[in-house]
Amino acid sequence: MTRPMPIPSLSRRAFLAGGAAAGALAVSGGWNRAFAAPLLTVESLTLDVNGKAAKVFAVKGPTGEGIFAKEGDRLSGAVLNASDTPAVMHWHGQIFAPPDQDRARPDGGALEPGGTDQVDFPLTPGTHWMHSHTLSEQQLLAAPLVTREADAGDAQDVVVMLHDFAFRSPEEILAGLGGSGAHGGHGAHGASQSTPAAAGMVMPGMGHAGHGTGAMGGMGGRMMGPAPAGADAGHAGHGMGAGMGGGMLAHANDVDYDAFLANRRTLADPEVVKVERGGQVRLRIINGGTATAFFVSVPGLKPRCVAVDGSPCVPMEAQAFPLAQGQRIDLLVDIPASGGAFPVLAQVEASPRRTGLVLATAGANVARIAETADRPQGLLDLAFEARLAAGKPLAPRKANKVFPIMLGEQPGYRWTINDRIHGEDVPFAVSQGERVEMTFMNPTSMSHPMHLHGHHFQVVGIGGRRFSGAVRDTVMVPPHMPVTIAFDAGPKGEWFLHCHHLYHMATGMMAVVKIA
Repeated sequence: MTRPMPIPSLSRRAFLAGGAAAGALAVSGGWNRAFAAPLLTVESLTLDVNGKAAKVFAVKGPTGEGIFAKEGDRLSGAVLNASDTPAVMHWHGQIFAPPDQDRARPDGGALEPGGTDQVDFPLTPGTHWMHSHTLSEQQLLAAPLVTREADAGDAQDVVVMLHDFAFRSPEEILAGLGGSGAHGGHGAHGASQSTPAAAGMVMPGMGHAGHGTGAMGGMGGRMMGPAPAGADAGHAGHGMGAGMGGGMLAHANDVDYDAFLANRRTLADPEVVKVERGGQVRLRIINGGTATAFFVSVPGLKPRCVAVDGSPCVPMEAQAFPLAQGQRIDLLVDIPASGGAFPVLAQVEASPRRTGLVLATAGANVARIAETADRPQGLLDLAFEARLAAGKPLAPRKANKVFPIMLGEQPGYRWTINDRIHGEDVPFAVSQGERVEMTFMNPTSMSHPMHLHGHHFQVVGIGGRRFSGAVRDTVMVPPHMPVTIAFDAGPKGEWFLHCHHLYHMATGMMAVVKIA
């Protein structure tokens, strides 16, 4: 049975020294010989989770799981699907611009078992990731795609990849929710052709359950009230999140998972990462969970957020940092000269369950960490989001196009955008270079992490308050709290806008931004 593959923990010196091997592929002129080694390989393997075997996937790069490069590198080579399941890789967080537009599909071609796909594009600096745009994402078909920034300094990089895990297949999970994935597979990405798999569609043979309201037990929901201004993210249960104004019951966690993983391991057997006394560590934390949001904390240290979704922000401290599905956060921590062991914990929202790993100096005593906290966390809110400020904000400019976007929930576990499921949606039509604003409104009972392909946007409004917030590619929209984003329309083509809760996307909550 396979142990989890290592995700590198590198100092700047080691990263750059080791980059010669990784960079030789990442910066290569492309795939020009049939017998050359692939740049990335999707593999099936068996993983031990709490003493039980499970079939999962892995994405192997030149130095282990995922891609680790430096600013200025290109991702150039072939992706091989060595698994027995069709796959489509989404390059989450990558920005594609001419002249690379025609070669830089945000979602690669549909890969049948044994198939290959060519990639060749400059890597966007920051903490990003790659994942399947089909239900196989649930089976850990995801990996880091980290491009170290030129100004990252000497901090040791530690990548933490979070997952929610179930022994059930994603098709069984979807059927148990009462959902149907039978919406149409329309639309394309940039210059690429569309396929049902590329659209994140549920493929034939996936569960088609009866109509109803879906299986919503065990949500940990609660009545929510307004938050005081500047409330800390560690008190999300009382925050600016769900239940605003209408007093409705908001909830999370509509999937009951068997385990939560950090770098493919549980807290029963966590990864222990060696760090230096008196050193600085940059935690690059990726929420690869398909239906789970987390609060991240580093007890015993004082973490400060320096980037979200791969984009720099004004450094910000908090007791706990909210991380919705698809989002990333970079935290800088200083290791005391006296050394020690310091857990990095990710606790499930509205739950006491958690996962994580441990940072430890040589000789430190690593104590066992319980997989449940003393008390549940609350629901994610926007208190921390409202405090963030972009390190590199958009230039002030009047919007050329403004779109209201209503997120919806219909019987039969159908999740909608402007009252339509994907395949029935009307594209948001804009012209290249236009400043676009979108205001998400969410009257449903759940939060929705909304992700736009091929672009980074700036959060410019929460509720009725305008501000110069973080630059992101995924923003969490809680019930009854409007969120406004702004972006400049990029390369021509059709770019998906969707909820990053896998089962909401698969059952309809996806639309297209069409750039002409």
